Amino acid sequence: MKQILTTILALASLTSFGQNPAPAKAQTRGIALIGATIHVGDGRVIQNGLITFDKGVITNVGDASTVRLNTNELDVITLTGKHIYPGLISPASLVGLQEVESVRATVDSREIGELNPNIRALIAYDTDSEVIPTIRNNGILITQAMPLGGTVSGSSSIMHADGWNWEDAVLRKDDGIWLNWPGYFAREFDFNTFSVSLRKNERRDEAMRAIQTIFNEARSYSAIQNPVPKNLKFEAMRGLFTGKQNLYVRADLGKDIIEAVRFAKAAGVAKVVIVGGEEADRVVGFLKENNVPVILSALHRLPNRQDDAVDQPYSQPGTLQKGGVLVGLSYAEEWWRTRNLPFLAGTAAGFGNLDREEALKMVTSNTAKILGIDSMVGTLETGKQATLFVSVGDALDMRTNVIEHAFIQGRKVNLDDKHKRLNQKFKSKYGQE
Repeated sequence: MKQILTTILALASLTSFGQNPAPAKAQTRGIALIGATIHVGDGRVIQNGLITFDKGVITNVGDASTVRLNTNELDVITLTGKHIYPGLISPASLVGLQEVESVRATVDSREIGELNPNIRALIAYDTDSEVIPTIRNNGILITQAMPLGGTVSGSSSIMHADGWNWEDAVLRKDDGIWLNWPGYFAREFDFNTFSVSLRKNERRDEAMRAIQTIFNEARSYSAIQNPVPKNLKFEAMRGLFTGKQNLYVRADLGKDIIEAVRFAKAAGVAKVVIVGGEEADRVVGFLKENNVPVILSALHRLPNRQDDAVDQPYSQPGTLQKGGVLVGLSYAEEWWRTRNLPFLAGTAAGFGNLDREEALKMVTSNTAKILGIDSMVGTLETGKQATLFVSVGDALDMRTNVIEHAFIQGRKVNLDDKHKRLNQKFKSKYGQE
């Protein structure tokens, strides 16, 4: 019996070692972070800063040399030489919806059918995903779970990178509807030459008719206060016409971007966001004139046009921001690389001739404004949620982005993850413990 019990305990310990850490417990005592450089997230920097928070809410942000604290009432953490940032926000993300692309049972990001506005990515968000702890370790504490597939994919929701289930993790439910714009051209990959070519989109006319029909009917439906019976598809789109929801339009080519925005405005949609925006820098004036923000996809790639400068993807965020367009950065469908989001901002700063604090906005306050959560997160200000992290150095530089502490709504998050466990495992193999 003793041998059996010992074996069971050993197996249990191995199983627990391989699992994600439990979600953090609610904050029960005030915390003060003192002495670090505070990057507010709106362009301001406070040297030798002080930030206090209690019950998940920031209570004070300022210069540590001018504030007196009652240390008996607070847990004080001295962070001289370190940096404090607001939690980074990853928009247009598949984190929590996909785990291993080749294993169908771990992919829950799309539904069959073409017009699915009533499909909610929210309920598919898997808080036990091994990917989530890895993004926390680079400072990404908030993510937008987006749906894929079809022409109208469904609704997204804003989630914390911590929680027992999606009910615990959700920050904002059903923030917007996702539309895949049927452009004039479609990309086709040739496996023989490993090249991408443009071809005419043969299904464009059919898709456009379907889009026009569903938006016209949804707008008419939204004018009815208490319809009986309720139409689930149109109910899901009601917020588009009242300004409570964004319409996220996936479009890349300049002509498609212009056409999509004009369609949305004519359909009565209050808020439009372009996602992808590969040629958004070619229509800067149009985007600014129509007050349309852009969430750019991964910058770490080559340009898709042969006549573009090789650094066009890197410099594009700076071009848009200097042109007066609100810009956010994302990794879109490349969920396994989402942890590198802060380094996209670093690239944008280096190649876009941007101040680093301006680049930081693209993964904090700008994104919060686009997603409609800027009253809660995105900057380190009194009254906002205490969702922040401490880095040894510049969080936008992969050489110095070393996260020591992370807090989500004041809860101190465990920074263990699969990468760290594997690193420790193989260090022991080669005697480097």
